[in-house]
Amino acid sequence: MQRIHVIGGGLAGFTAAITAAESGAPVTIHEAHHTLGGRARTAEGPYRTNDGPHALYRHGPHRAWLHRRNLLGPTVTVPPLEATRLRFRHHGTLRRTPPLAVLRLSRRDAAHAPVDADFRTWATAQTGEEGARAAAHYAAVALYHHDPGSLSAAFVQERLRRAAALPPEARYPVGGWDRIVDRMASRAWNLGVRIETASRIDTARLHSLARTGPVVVATSLDAARSLLGDPTLTWPSGRTALIDLAVRRRRGDAFAVSDLDAPGWIERFTAQDRTLAPAGLQLVQGQFPVGPDESRATGTARAEHLLDLAFPGWRERTEWRRDALASGRTGAVDHPGTTWRDRPAIDRGDGIYLAGDQVAAPGLLSEVSFTSGIEAALLALGATTDRTAPGTPLDLKRT
Repeated sequence: MQRIHVIGGGLAGFTAAITAAESGAPVTIHEAHHTLGGRARTAEGPYRTNDGPHALYRHGPHRAWLHRRNLLGPTVTVPPLEATRLRFRHHGTLRRTPPLAVLRLSRRDAAHAPVDADFRTWATAQTGEEGARAAAHYAAVALYHHDPGSLSAAFVQERLRRAAALPPEARYPVGGWDRIVDRMASRAWNLGVRIETASRIDTARLHSLARTGPVVVATSLDAARSLLGDPTLTWPSGRTALIDLAVRRRRGDAFAVSDLDAPGWIERFTAQDRTLAPAGLQLVQGQFPVGPDESRATGTARAEHLLDLAFPGWRERTEWRRDALASGRTGAVDHPGTTWRDRPAIDRGDGIYLAGDQVAAPGLLSEVSFTSGIEAALLALGATTDRTAPGTPLDLKRT
């Protein structure tokens, strides 16, 4: 059997490598950095921050995939007491409950939302303009987009339902996402996968590898476009200001705050996992989408205003802070008239396959990386053994 080469040692890359190696294929992972994990890296040091707020969703396909292989590890959910500290900014003030229209809309089946209409238009017809706007902004926690109402109604509604589900779907890996990455790396190693860090692949070497066997490009779509020299590898994503804080604990701080006046979300991650910061400190992370012509400072200013409402005295209590801008690396968003099937295809021909969170695979956020990694591996295996012809339709039952 030919060796399968996987470029990228993040979630998509390891999913592809493990899937292929479980079928007996020889596999090599090439990771350009000295450390593994991609965007699932967790920062070293006393503050265990991820690259943006991360969560596993209880009904997501990747959670089941990890669990079956004993790779999931311990996870936690929001304690009931903390759940009562969820707050909503609406009309400039902090509230304990969202508008009734948001609750009603979040219970609508996503199958009833049209693909071809934008969410704002469809939701306005269901609940009125104000409810539609608030619901769109609430859904931004799973979108990272500055204007969720402009996206496909079907796309947004599915994420609204999952983000607002009761009991909450979100689960958090204890200690941060690098714990899952470490378990995946160990699993791959035990299956005989060769893992090469600081192994940067350029276009010439990519095509050289492709002549010896299938190649799975499990990088960002921007990196894949440059590596393959293919200008068609584009798809819209979000642009989001990120803020991370270590704040001294104070009784009465909110667990999380959803901004219903504009897209934005702040969450106290130590509420469910105290290992993420030293004793007496809280790790707070927030994401505030900004438009293409807006600066990071715009999102940061909105974050600070929300912190003023939900975390009184947070400036004096802050022990550590980090600000960043995530541009085009927060997963795919689908505009009206498009679905995940319209995104760049996994099979690129000539034995090259794509995996990542912006390609043609279903799921929510990082779930796309898992489902595309599985499909890319199955197609690569088919190309080496003739058991499956390239282009086999995606079938998640095989996961």
